[in-house]
Amino acid sequence: QVQLVESGGGLVQAGGSLRLSCAASGRTFSSYAMAWFRQAAGKEREFVAAVSWSGGSTLYADSVKGRFTISKDKAKNTAYLQMSSLKPEYTAVYYCAVGRYDINYRTHNEYDYWGQGTQVTVSS
Repeated sequence: QVQLVESGGGLVQAGGSLRLSCAASGRTFSSYAMAWFRQAAGKEREFVAAVSWSGGSTLYADSVKGRFTISKDKAKNTAYLQMSSLKPEYTAVYYCAVGRYDINYRTHNEYDYWGQGTQVTVSS
């Protein structure tokens, strides 16, 4: 059974930083990409960032470029999202997702597995 477990969310002041983690288990994830999405209250889930299984390729939403960095530790089957210069509008539940390498990384319904989400709240 595949499990994705996110951690690292919390309350932070605007301008601060957080690092989210997503630990994957339950199968071999060769050729799979890992991604982060977020969903604010009353809004649709939106793409944040994705990283290829090798870690060699990354993709970001325009809204977070230069502020967020996605990375992964293949040995630990874990992806990270380092978030800096946080803004109140980044407040949302952040979800980790895993999908095949050949999907459209920005499209949430192409991912096969999802975590339960972790709340990030940025106060002004």
